[in-house]
Amino acid sequence: MRPSHIETILEREFASCGAGQHTPVMLWGPPGVGKSQIIAGIAAKHGVPLIDIRLSQMEPTDLRGIPFRHGDNVEWSVPAMLPDATRHGPAGILFLDEINAAPPTVSAAAYQLILDRRLGEYTIPEGWAIFAAGNRQGDRGVTYAMPAPLANRFTHYDVDANLDDWIGWALEKGIDARILGFLRFRPDLLFSFDPAHNPVAFPSPRSWEYAHRALYKFADRPDLLGDALQACVGAGVGVELKAFIDNMENLPDIDGILEGRVAEVPRGIDLQYGVAAALVRRARESRGDPARLGNILKYARGYPQREMGVMLVTDLHRAVGQPLFAVPEFVEWANSVAELMLYDFKPQSRVES
Repeated sequence: MRPSHIETILEREFASCGAGQHTPVMLWGPPGVGKSQIIAGIAAKHGVPLIDIRLSQMEPTDLRGIPFRHGDNVEWSVPAMLPDATRHGPAGILFLDEINAAPPTVSAAAYQLILDRRLGEYTIPEGWAIFAAGNRQGDRGVTYAMPAPLANRFTHYDVDANLDDWIGWALEKGIDARILGFLRFRPDLLFSFDPAHNPVAFPSPRSWEYAHRALYKFADRPDLLGDALQACVGAGVGVELKAFIDNMENLPDIDGILEGRVAEVPRGIDLQYGVAAALVRRARESRGDPARLGNILKYARGYPQREMGVMLVTDLHRAVGQPLFAVPEFVEWANSVAELMLYDFKPQSRVES
């Protein structure tokens, strides 16, 4: 399932806590696909605390607490890390990361916490959602088979990498436009992980963010940049990314395109993707200036392959939103690709005679 759909599901689950309809959610996916990031984003969006508990690093008593004598009885102390309405607030997210990497004795201690929202005398505040995440058994991580009693306490979703969703996220986070252009050029490299070879560095949504940081840190050291990129996304992909970035020096004048002075589209497909990413980035930085948006729409009509122009305008909409539709040139662009769009989106259920 694509990350944007997972995000919507988690939003609904968090909102359902107040009505007593929340069900704990388990996210499955390979390393680096963005499971933890999605959950952290939900907490940040609502301005609520996120308590991240790594069960793989705990003993059963860390979760259950330590017994102590109280008169003639034995009571259990409540671990300070568990949600408390007074200390943490009435609403939040309890995130059990790497849950299937926890030893069985620890996961057994979590059964009651997950299903009944309590441990002994301790109760999770009503406004707190319970989310968990873990790698699949085939991903070469340290995992245990999730016991059926624990698995039955969750709803389960598989998280897949999706380039359109990642582009939307990257635009918000200011990821370097050259990386966006490269991944539009090579969409298969957003996530590429072969557990059989157990690579130490491989392309993933997480490692592309690292590559963005490398571009910033080594901008003045081209002799080291290639090695830094390979350290982030792997040797082969790093070499290819460095070659793509070097070729971006041949881009046409981006300011000229934005000002309507340059209309020529480069012949190289990689450069066409690079121009598109650069234009989208600049449009977002200019806060959707109508004149610039109009010139970008005119430029999009000049792509030899109309699909490339559609991609450019689609990413442009992700960057600036509804104001794009108010630009007069949008109608002209839409009419120019109407035939293409109708062909691509015609009903698939109709049987041709």
